[in-house]
Amino acid sequence: MKTINEALSDYLRTISLARSENTHRTYKNGLNVFKTCLEDSSSEGVELSCKKLTEKHFSLFISELKIYSPTTERLYITSVVGFIEYLISENLSNINIQSIRMLVRTRARIPRQRLPQFPKSDIEKLIENIKKITQTQAENNTETLINYRDKAFLICLADTGLRVHEACSLRRGDVDWFEKKALVLGKGNREAVVRFSDRCIAAIKDYLRIRSTIDGTTGIPLTSLPLFARHDKGAGKKVKPITTTTGRNIVATRVDQFLGKEAVGTITPHSFRHYYVTRVLQYSGNLKLAQSLARHTNIAITQRYAHINDDELDRGYNEIFDK
Repeated sequence: MKTINEALSDYLRTISLARSENTHRTYKNGLNVFKTCLEDSSSEGVELSCKKLTEKHFSLFISELKIYSPTTERLYITSVVGFIEYLISENLSNINIQSIRMLVRTRARIPRQRLPQFPKSDIEKLIENIKKITQTQAENNTETLINYRDKAFLICLADTGLRVHEACSLRRGDVDWFEKKALVLGKGNREAVVRFSDRCIAAIKDYLRIRSTIDGTTGIPLTSLPLFARHDKGAGKKVKPITTTTGRNIVATRVDQFLGKEAVGTITPHSFRHYYVTRVLQYSGNLKLAQSLARHTNIAITQRYAHINDDELDRGYNEIFDK
């Protein structure tokens, strides 16, 4: 019979293949807490047979989570419930999944909803400055490439609502230049269509035009090349895609350059996604449109942004109390 430890290893392997690196890390952390709980509550610990896993083990696990925040608690519970569902699907356990879900409903805390916060005016100032970066004289060809790339990358984040890993994974062939759309593999491995603004398409085309000599010498079909490439010594003469770390560094570097060191950290790649959703709501007032464009599976997530679009409330309040 397979032990819990063996099953955990197999399950985490499937998660690493099917989900993002961040999701895998979160699941691993949650399952490590579960392992510790089993070791403390049973003489057999993780060497316990999967068939001997009971609702009582899961109940003890939930009790151990109270030292964490409600949000972390929920994430860790999700990872262990996923593991139990895996055991059941593989006929490794007879545990009652309905009892597990009832325990989650009655024992797990509800995370407090945190409203999105981001410096809208600073993002707009950053965009205005990055739009002019290609007008300045660069010291060399590499700096020119980096300037054009960073301009295209930041405008892309602001005007598409792409998550940083989605933007970094784009290939030239993913973009339909005529329709100004791209098919991306988003959160939860779901395919979705993303739309590009005219200024975004123009910035990307300008960047690819500057990069054309490099792309043409690779011997690789242009459609297979990354949309946003590395331009550092480590890449050499190869056209390699930027990583999410590079994407975050692009934002941090340009924030430092245009807004100052004190602003570094206040704007991240995900801040541009908040900015994007808020702009859609501000100019359309259409919650369903914002949900669809942001690719939120639950409209409640989109509703969190509605409080930011309060210009009309401000005007109404001022009309009543300040005039």
